[in-house]
Amino acid sequence: MRILAFDTATDATAVALSDPAVGLQLELRDDPSPGERPGHATRLLSMIADLLARADGGWEAVGQIAVGIGPGSFTGLRIGIATARALALARELPLVGISSLHALATGAVEAGEGRDGGRAVLAVIDARRGEAFAAAWRGPHRELDPCALGPEVLAIEVARLGGAGGAGDAGRLAPLAIGDGALRFRSLLEVAGAGIPPDDSMLHRISAVNHCRLAAGLPAAFSTEVEPVYLRAPDAEIADRERHPRAT
Repeated sequence: MRILAFDTATDATAVALSDPAVGLQLELRDDPSPGERPGHATRLLSMIADLLARADGGWEAVGQIAVGIGPGSFTGLRIGIATARALALARELPLVGISSLHALATGAVEAGEGRDGGRAVLAVIDARRGEAFAAAWRGPHRELDPCALGPEVLAIEVARLGGAGGAGDAGRLAPLAIGDGALRFRSLLEVAGAGIPPDDSMLHRISAVNHCRLAAGLPAAFSTEVEPVYLRAPDAEIADRERHPRAT
């Protein structure tokens, strides 16, 4: 089945089209330059149209849509999921919501990291405001549920997953930490025992190709049933609380 997938949980806009039956795998992404605003609102639909134009069959060949549901940017998720719902409804296509953290971790596994289950893969997305969204898998088993953590607590999770020397963990390998959150808190996580690829490694980028891989094994839902995973209140709401604290 041909799957169209996209993710807008981070600053990047990633779109993919996959159909293993005919050996089709295409991807486009838009990574804004430092200081540049994300292009989700202006680029997503044109990237989808461009990708479909590159493959035979266009929309008629698409059998399913998959969308990243976060956690991540509140605005980015809102744009991506609203677009996915509208397209699924208009085209009468099933829709699948994919954890952006799971897709990030799946990219590392597909690259050969932690495939045998001996090494945990910790996916970390920068949540801003001094926090990170994180989740971890060891092989097919999730060892840390998606959560919003400060860097010190995240470092404790690294040690639990097998870092900090690993002497008391029956020879467990140090976990692999990936994502823009791992880059932001690199020094602290490496001290805790995490292995982190170089800054320019593609493992730190969410690929919509992995949404296609995950979607193939998940049941589809009605478009209105696919909801974003925020894990915390929007930044604007948090800032408002800080400016106007309520008396207790």
